[in-house]
Amino acid sequence: MRFRGNTQFASAVGLVLGLLCAVEAAKANKHKPWIETTYHGIVTENDDKVLLDPPLIALDKDAPLRYAESFEVTLTEEGEICGFRIHGQNVPFEAVVLDKSTGEGVIRAKDKLDCELQKEHTFTIQAYDCGEGPDGANMKKSHKATVHIQVNDINEYSPVFKEKSYKATVIEGKKYDSILKVEAVDADCSFQFSQICNYEIVTPDVPFTVDKDGFIKNTEKLSYGKERMYKLTVTAYDCGKNRASEDVLVKISVKPTCKPSWQGFSKRIEYEPGTGSLALFPSMHLETCDEPITSIRASVELETNHIGKGCDRDTYSEKSLHKLCGASSGTVELLPAPSSSANWTVGLPTDNGHDSDQVFEFNGTQAIKVPDGMVSTSLKEPFTISVWMRHGPGAHEKETILCNSDKTEMNRHHYSLYVHNCRLILLLRQDPSEAENYKPAEFHWKLDQVCDKEWHHYVLNVEFPTVSLFVDGTTFEPFLVTEDYPLHASKIETQLTIGACWQDNSGHDNDTESVSEPTSGGNARMAQFFRGNLAGLMIRSGKLENKKVIDCLYTCKEGLDVQLPEEVASAFNPNQSSLTVEGDDIDAFDKVMQHISYLNSRQFPTPGIRHLRISTTVKCFNEESCVTVPDAEGYVMVLQPEEPKISLSGIDHFARSAAEFESQEGVTLFPELRIVSTITREVEADTESEAAEGADDDPTVQETVVSEEIMHNLDTCEVTVVGDELDGEHEGLEVDMSQLQQHGLEMSSSNLGLVITGVNTMANYEQVLHLIRYKNWHTEALFDRKFKLVCSELNGRYISNDFKVEVNVIHTANPVEHANNAMVQPNFINPVHHASVDLSGHNLVNAHQASVVPSAATIVIVVCVSFLVFMIILGVFRIRAAHQSTMRDQENGKENEMDWDDSALTITVNPMEFYLSAHAQERDLLFCYLE
Repeated sequence: MRFRGNTQFASAVGLVLGLLCAVEAAKANKHKPWIETTYHGIVTENDDKVLLDPPLIALDKDAPLRYAESFEVTLTEEGEICGFRIHGQNVPFEAVVLDKSTGEGVIRAKDKLDCELQKEHTFTIQAYDCGEGPDGANMKKSHKATVHIQVNDINEYSPVFKEKSYKATVIEGKKYDSILKVEAVDADCSFQFSQICNYEIVTPDVPFTVDKDGFIKNTEKLSYGKERMYKLTVTAYDCGKNRASEDVLVKISVKPTCKPSWQGFSKRIEYEPGTGSLALFPSMHLETCDEPITSIRASVELETNHIGKGCDRDTYSEKSLHKLCGASSGTVELLPAPSSSANWTVGLPTDNGHDSDQVFEFNGTQAIKVPDGMVSTSLKEPFTISVWMRHGPGAHEKETILCNSDKTEMNRHHYSLYVHNCRLILLLRQDPSEAENYKPAEFHWKLDQVCDKEWHHYVLNVEFPTVSLFVDGTTFEPFLVTEDYPLHASKIETQLTIGACWQDNSGHDNDTESVSEPTSGGNARMAQFFRGNLAGLMIRSGKLENKKVIDCLYTCKEGLDVQLPEEVASAFNPNQSSLTVEGDDIDAFDKVMQHISYLNSRQFPTPGIRHLRISTTVKCFNEESCVTVPDAEGYVMVLQPEEPKISLSGIDHFARSAAEFESQEGVTLFPELRIVSTITREVEADTESEAAEGADDDPTVQETVVSEEIMHNLDTCEVTVVGDELDGEHEGLEVDMSQLQQHGLEMSSSNLGLVITGVNTMANYEQVLHLIRYKNWHTEALFDRKFKLVCSELNGRYISNDFKVEVNVIHTANPVEHANNAMVQPNFINPVHHASVDLSGHNLVNAHQASVVPSAATIVIVVCVSFLVFMIILGVFRIRAAHQSTMRDQENGKENEMDWDDSALTITVNPMEFYLSAHAQERDLLFCYLE
C-alpha cells in the first residue's frame, strides 16, 4: 500500500513539472503595450469624468497569455494591462484601468476643477503590462502619449457691477443720446458666460431705457416740476442668462429750466374708500415762464373705461337697480346671475369678478334659451328693452342680441334686436290684424358706439309705431324705418333666445326675413350668433321708461367734482369723467385746479387705477411766441375697501310638536336671527402706553387688529332645504307677502327653497326672515328637517356664512284609558306638571306639552315609582280575590297570580333623541305609558 501511494505521488509531481516546463517555455514577455500617440479630452468643471477622443485603450501582442504578478498559473484568452502612468508636475488627473483583459481605461480628475484657474491641461501617459514575476520587474511600458484636456466652463458666477451706485444730472426738456453708462463684469472663464449680454431697468414706469452696452438715456423730455430726481434700479444678465447678484442704484437728478408746465403735480394719488371727495391737485400751479397769457383752457380726463361697464357703478342685479332708480315693477331680467331659481345663464362664460359688474361673453358660438313664460310681451302695449353692450367692428353678418322666433316650421322672427355693419336694428313684426296694411317693421340706427369696443347703455322705448333709443342717456332717432305686412295668424309657439336666433331646420325661411344657415354641432338650431359682451338685458312689459330712470341707470358712482367761482367757466361730460375749465386769470385758474376732486360714492368701490390726463391750451398776446404746455398725466389709485364679514347667528337647533308643524301658522325657522356685518382694521397702538413700557427703544410701529361693526345693505337672502327637496303636496315654506311688499322685496320659491331679493337694510331683512315659516301637513314619518340660510351683498360680491338650522318634530303619545280600573293612577300621587324648558336657545317643549320631562333621570324615577305602586295595588287586589289565610300563602298566591294574569300589563317605551345643548350633546328621553 505504501509503495502504491508513493508511485501515485511521483506520477502527479511529474505531471506538474511537465506543465510548468511547458508554461515557462511560452512565458516570455516579448512585446510592449501599445496606445495612441495623442489624446484630446473635455471635462466640465466641478466634474471628474473626462471624455477622451479616441478612447483610452492599450493593446499587447503577447495576448492571449496573462503575465501575472505571482507564480500562479492561469491560462487566459487575452493579455492584460496592469495600469497607466501619468507624467507631469501637479497633474490633477489620474488614469484608471477599467478592464485588464481589454486594456480599457479612463482618465478622471482627482479633485474638482476650476476653469477660472486653468482652462487647459497637457500631460503624457504610458501604459504598462503586468510583467513577469510577483514584483513586476519585467513589465513592459508603452510609448508616452500626449493628452490635451480642456476644462469646460459652467455659469457659476453672476454679473457684478463695478460701482456700488451711479449718479448723473440732466437738464429738463432735453433728450439725451446717453446720460451715463453702467458696467458689470462676470468672473466666469468662458466667453459665453463671462460676457454681459443685457442690461435692464427694473424700476417700472420710468422714462429711461438702457441698451445692451449699459448706456442709459431718457425716452422723453424730463420735467423738473414732475420729478426732481429719478431713482432707478438696474440689473445685468450674462449670456448664460444669470442675473446680477445685486442690482445697482442709479440716481438721475433733473435740473429745472423755465418751461411752461404744470408744477406740483403728484403722479400717484391714493383714494381711500368712504372718505368722500379727495383733492387731486392741492399744490398744483401752472408755470408760464412770465409769458403774457390771455386765456387758459384745461381739460381733465379721468379714464374709467376699464372699470366695470365704463365706470364704477353699483353691482346689484339689474332688476334691483331698476327698482332703486324708481322704475315700477314688471321688469324681467333676461341675463341674471346664475342661481337655483335662474339657471339658464350657467353655461355662459363671465368675467368671474365680483369687485365689478358681472358681464357675459358671447364668442360667436354660444347662445341661451330663455325659459317659457318669463316674458309675456304684447306688442300692442308699450314696452322697454334695455341692455349694456360692448361690441367691436365684427364681421358683415347679422349678430343677434335678442330674438323671439317660431319654435317650429315657419322660422318667423316676431321681434329681435341685432347689430349689422355698425348699425343697431330692432325688428318688430306686428300680430295679425283686420287691416293687412304695411306697418313699420324695422328701425335702423347707425351708431359709432356699436363698433367702438367700449361699454354703452342702450334703452329702447317701444310705443308702436314709434321707437325711441337712448344711448348713454342721449336720444337718437332712427335714420331708416322699413315697413312690412303683419304676420299671418298661427298657433305656433315662440322661443326667446339671447346671443343668437332660434330656427327650425325642417321649416322654411320667412319670405321677408333672411336667416343665415344654422351652425353644425350642439347649436344646430341657432343662427346669427353675437360676438361681444352683454349685461343687464331687461324687458319691461307694459311700462315706459322715463328719462330720469335712464339717467339713473347710466350715471356713474365715481367722477370728477369741483366748486367753481363765477369768473371761471366749466363743463362736465354726462358721466363726470372729464371736466373742462376756462379762464384768463392764472391765479384764479390755479385755485380752481387745486379744488378739482375725485369722488366715489360707493360704500365698497371697485379697487384699481384710474388714469388722469390734463390737456392744456393757452393763448398769448403774441401768437408766434406763445408757449406750449405739455399734457400732465397721473392716476388715482382706489385702494381695496375693507371687506365686510356678514355673520348670521341665532337658534340653530330646536324642537316643536307635530301639531305646530300642521297648524295654520307653521313653525318659524329663524325666530331670533341676527345679521351683523363687521370689518377688520389695523390701528396703531397707543404711543403713550408704549412709552410707559419702554417701547421707545423699539423703532417698530406696533399695530393692533380691531373689529368694527358697520351697516350696509343686502340684496339677496336664500333659504335652501338640506337633504331631500321639498314635497309641495305636504310641506312648504311661507313668508308674509305684505311685509315683503312693504319693504320693496321680492320672493321666488321652488322645491329647493325660497329666495328673497331686493336692496334693503340688514334690519329689514332680519325682520322679513323672522317671518319665514315651515309647514308640514303629514308629520307621521317626519322626525327632523334641516335648512340653510345665506345672505349676500352686491350681487354676490360679499357672502355671509352658511347658517344652518335643524328643527326636530316631537311626536307626543296620548294615554288611552284601560278597561281595568286598576290602571287608574291613585289619588295620593300628585300629577307632575313640567314647565317649558329652554336650554341654550333650544326649546324642547311648549306650553301644550305637559308630559315632556326635562331629564332622563326624572323619567326613570317616575316610571319606577309608578310601576312599584302599580305592583302593590295589583298584589292587594289578588290577595283579596284569593282569600288566602296566611301571609306566606298570600305572598305565594300574589306571585302566582301575577304570573298567571300579567297580560293586562303592557309597557311601551318610545325613545326620542334630543339635542340639549348648543354643542349638540345627545340625551335619550323615554316616554312610558300604559295601555
